[in-house]
Parts: sequence; C-alpha cells; structure tokens
Amino acid sequence: MTDGRGDRAQERFFGRGGLLARALAGYEERPAQKRFSEAVARVLRDGGLLLAEAGTGTGKTLAYLMPAVELGRRVVVSTGTKNLQEQLLDKDIPLLARALGRDLRVAVMKGRGNYLCLMRFRSFAQAGSIRRLDEIPLFRAVEAWALRTQTGDRAEVADLPDSVDFWREVSAASENCIGQACPDFDPCWVTRMRQRALEADLVVVNHHLLCADLAVRQSSYGEVIPPYDTVILDEAHLLEDVATQYFGVQVSSHRVEDLARDVERELKAGRLDAPEVRAEVEGMRHRSERFFKLLALERGRRLEAGWTSGATEEEVRALSHRMAGLSTALLALKERPEPLTALAERARALHEELGFVVSADDDGHVYFVETRGRGVFLKATPIDVSVRLGELLFDGLRAGVLTSATLAVDGGFAYLKQRLGLATAEELLLPSPFDYAEQAVLYVPRGMPDPASPGFVERAAAEIVRLLSLTRGRAFVLFTSYANMNAVAERIAGEVPYPLLIQGEAPKAVLLDAFRSTPNAVLLATASFWQGVDVVGEQLSCVIVDKLPFASPADPVVSARIDRLRHRGGNPFGEYQVPVAILMLKQGLGRLIRASSDRGVLAVLDSRLVHRSYGRRFLASLPGARLVHDLDEVRDFFNQQGGAASHPLEPPRAAAK
Repeated sequence: MTDGRGDRAQERFFGRGGLLARALAGYEERPAQKRFSEAVARVLRDGGLLLAEAGTGTGKTLAYLMPAVELGRRVVVSTGTKNLQEQLLDKDIPLLARALGRDLRVAVMKGRGNYLCLMRFRSFAQAGSIRRLDEIPLFRAVEAWALRTQTGDRAEVADLPDSVDFWREVSAASENCIGQACPDFDPCWVTRMRQRALEADLVVVNHHLLCADLAVRQSSYGEVIPPYDTVILDEAHLLEDVATQYFGVQVSSHRVEDLARDVERELKAGRLDAPEVRAEVEGMRHRSERFFKLLALERGRRLEAGWTSGATEEEVRALSHRMAGLSTALLALKERPEPLTALAERARALHEELGFVVSADDDGHVYFVETRGRGVFLKATPIDVSVRLGELLFDGLRAGVLTSATLAVDGGFAYLKQRLGLATAEELLLPSPFDYAEQAVLYVPRGMPDPASPGFVERAAAEIVRLLSLTRGRAFVLFTSYANMNAVAERIAGEVPYPLLIQGEAPKAVLLDAFRSTPNAVLLATASFWQGVDVVGEQLSCVIVDKLPFASPADPVVSARIDRLRHRGGNPFGEYQVPVAILMLKQGLGRLIRASSDRGVLAVLDSRLVHRSYGRRFLASLPGARLVHDLDEVRDFFNQQGGAASHPLEPPRAAAK
C-alpha cells in the first residue's frame, strides 16, 4: 500500500506534465516506473527490505533515485558494474537535479586502487622505475593528468588500459597506505573522496567497495564508507559473486613481487643499506619463483587439507620463513621511515594469509589455484556468503532495496533470498514495458545436435552464418567458453561479409566503441559481454547465444557448492545450476531490446531449451517473445517489421581481423 504523500510526490515527478516531463524532451509516462518509485519511497521511509525486478525499460534508476534524494538522510547506492555507476553520475543524477531544480549533494566512491597515490607517484617518477618501454607514453599521459586532475580517479585518463603494469605501483591501494603518517594525507585523493562522501546525501559506490567496507567494519579497523543504514543495491544479481570474490583470501606471485619491489624502492629512496633486509627480499623472491612454478601445476584442481607434499611442502615452508624473516628484519631497522613499517605489516599479513590458504582445512572455503597471464593465484573462496552478508549488511540496515532487471527465477525471489540469506522482504515483480511479442522473436533452430556432441561447433557456425546473412550482421554472438568462440570465429571468418570483432583482440571498451561505430559489425564475445552493455537502435538487431549458460562443474567454487547442496539432501541442478543459468540467459538476451523502437531476433542454438524438461523453466523466465524454429519465420518477422531482411544486403565488407 502507498499513502497519499507518496502517491502525490511520485505523480508530481513522474506524471504527465510533471517535473520529469518538463526536464526531458520526449518523456513518456510509465506506470511501472511510478509504481516502483512508490514502493521504494515507502520502504525508505518506513523501513524494511524490498526485492524488485524491474524489467528493461522500466526506468528503475530514476525510480529509486528520486525518493532517495528526497529522504533527507544519507543513502548509499551500490552498482555491480562501472557502466551503471558512470550512467548514474553522468546521466541520471544530472537529469534528476535538473528536474528537481536544485543541486544535489552527491559523492562517488570507488576502490582505492582507482586513485593515484601522491607519495608513491612522486617516488616512482623520481626513481625512473618504469620498466616497459611501451608504457612510457602512458606514464607521460598520467604525469600530465596528475597536474590537472580534481579527483585523482584513473578513469579520467583516456585509453589507460586496466592491465598497465605501472599503475599498481602508483595507486592508493590500501596495502600501500601509511595513513595519517603520510606527508600527503590532507591533499590525498582518497582523503578528499571520503570528505565529499561525509558531506553527501547520496553516496554512489559499487559492490566491490561495499564489500570492502563490510570487511573493514568486521575487523574493527574503522570504515571505508561513511556511516549508513539505508542502501539501494542495483544489479543486485551480482552481489553474491562479488561478495564471494571479496570475502576470500588469495596469495599470488604478483603480491609477493610487488612487496619485494616496494621494499627495494623504499630502501633506495631512504638511502638505507640494510643488508639483512635485502637478503630476505632476495630469498623471498627466489623461493616465490620456485613455489609458484610448482603451484601452477595444480591449476584448476580443488585442494584438500594435506595437499602439499615433497617439493611443494619444502618450498612453501621456505617461502613462509622468508616472509616472516622480512617482516622481522624491517622492524629491526634502527632507521625506519613509516613506509617501511607499513611494508613490515604487509609481509606479516602475507605470511599469515599464506598459512591459511595452504592449510586448506576450513570447510567453509574451497581452495584452488588459478593462473591469469603471468600470475599464479592460490585462493581460498567462501562456499556460501549468505550468513556473512546477513550479519555484516542486511541485519544492520534500517531500509534496503535490491533491484535488477534479472532477479526472479520461476516467477519469484526464493532463489535470491536463499543465496543472500534474506528471511523476509517485500517483493515486487514489474515486467518490461516493451512489447516483446511485437518487437522480437526467440529463434531455436530445429535439428541442432546436443551441445556436448563433436558436431555441435560446426553446426552452430553454419547456423550463425545463416542468421548473420539475414540480419546483415549487426549482432552479438555470445559464447559460454573461449574455446567455442575461437572455434566458431575460425570457421565463419571467410563466410561472413561483415566486420568481425572478437573478444581478446582489443580491450572491452574499444570493442564496444568499434561495434557501435562500424556499420553491420558482428561481435563475438564471452561472459563479460553478457551484461552491463547497452547498444540502442538498429546497430544491434540480433543476439545469438551458443549454449545455455550453465556454470561449469569443473569450476572449483561451482563444484563445492554442488557438493554442499548434495550433502544437505538438496537437488544441486534444480536448486542452483538451473537458476544461475536462467539469470545469465536473461542478462544475455536482455542486450537486444533496450528501447521501444528496437527490433530483433534472440537466437539460442541449444536444443535443450525446448527438448529438456527444465527448458520450460527457462522459457517461463524469459520475456514474451514469440518462439519460432524456422529461419523463414525470422525472415517473415523482419519483413513485417520493416527490419533488416526487408532491405537489400549491403555490399560485402572484409572481415576485420
């Protein structure tokens, strides 16, 4: 129920001729948006939790932002992706301020690693520490930016790759911070960020920073985000995965090398001899190389207690000894600048964490090894984060809203509540205002082989070529694995007369910009493109999914969750694997229809969608596009809609390699 105050406020803002209509040209009143905003306003005012799936096109961001800024107390808004965080700051909040006719007290907070550390940057530049010649132009760009920035946020530096090596050495990451002992504490960009947040009514963060704040509060080390009791979690379907990553522990070859390098730099900057420290650094580096080389052989395997033996046992003992020795040697220095004290604490913490992950004896965690690029990571990841999220986040809230375009499975929120540890909450399910029956068809071709069969990739490639010919390119082709993506790319490269953009050939942002600006482009991609990506209009007229996106049981975390459910007498496939895949498929197919004028085809090349009993659960959770099985029906749809197939094909273009 809503009261008169809520109804009047929402009508005044969202109604025909209201404040939003006056500020936004072409505004169309959306009943679902107003209904959602009323529900948010009620929960923010009266307290409690609201779970709300608001389908694409509802206008959910303005629906929750308006009551949030009118509440009169601090509200934290957390997003799952940088794209949405930037949309809020660059588009939605300025529009809201314009409609309300007043300035809003808003602050954005990102993880410390996004900000430049003034002290470390100065030390790095003076030492001339850059090692890669190809990064010198990027460093010069950062130097020029550092003189004019007002925020210290690396996002302001155009075309700075996420993977640039030197950023780790100049960022304000917490493990490098010496706090108030730092000579740059007052002008520090992180200090300024926190000050702005203290003065704001609306604090925009992401789920990673939110989880960092929860961990810091738990350890009684203070807080990252200013005190809050009211939170709005957008893209809430991502919260469990982020919490799982964040609440885990990992010791990596990168962390050890970064520690060694930072100690050497501080010794050089302070002109300190410290032969004992240098010996421990060299010993740690040597043992680290040997240990992580052996560790890489365990990649992908779940580790159980007692997994170390022989050479691995010897190397981990030696590495642990060197970490402890480095901490002791640093603390024994008579001349010890504050940064060296912080480095001694880093060495001690790394020693402690190595002991935890090597022991592999906490049954609440799964232990495994990953390799990424040149790095080797030994990880301990929590199997279930619901209790921790309940204790650290939800139990302490006065009011909370969890929303996304993809929260519900089987028409309800039971799965989400179970995964996040939510006992009671108000529930609201708002379908998309888009007319999927008119705007889209769901194409599942007949006769496709089982996705596990040897002939699947060949048939999928042939089907993709036929679809792209019909839609004149203009498609996302989303894969559940890099192996399938690369195999299909190789097969269709000479068959598709449109530019092919393939994930891995350029950074994600570059690929997206190229797709938006290149007529008839086709983008082949995997998991990171399934969500948080917007392409409005005819440039995207087709989304093709190769397989139902079941998480691989070979993934150690997935495997551990399956085992735990089975041990408790549950049905892991129905209770966990199918719901996860349903939400992922909803996200992937949601890339297509982003506006009421969009038209296109959603194609799933996996026959299990219609031939297996669980396929009905997928179909019931997807938007109401008409299901078709013949390519002629897709062609008819485009002809009736004045879509791609009603226009003559453009001259073939050479495939981009």
